[in-house]
Amino acid sequence: QVHLVESGGGMVQAGGSLRLSCAGSGIIVSTYAVGWIRQAPGKEREFAAAINWSDGSTSYADSVKGRFTISRDNAKVYLQMNSLKPEDTAVYYCAGRRLFLSTAPNLYDSWGQGTQVTVSS
Repeated sequence: QVHLVESGGGMVQAGGSLRLSCAGSGIIVSTYAVGWIRQAPGKEREFAAAINWSDGSTSYADSVKGRFTISRDNAKVYLQMNSLKPEDTAVYYCAGRRLFLSTAPNLYDSWGQGTQVTVSS
């Protein structure tokens, strides 16, 4: 059974940076993909970034492209968030699925508990 745990959220001023981490267990890394999905208050879950563990290929939402970087190392996936904006405020979830990354949140079947990111103006 896959188990994902996020860490690294917090509060930062606009323009600042945060790095989120996702630690995974029970994953066969050669056949797995991990995404960062976020949910702002009163809004639906929104894809932010994802990575295929096998070859490191990535995908980003247009809203974060050029500011966020997803990477993986051993059994962890990271989301480096730079130039943060108030509209990035959300709960960020690490989510996993077999085989290849997806930009559709509903196609991920393993989820962490989420970590809050708050960006003040």
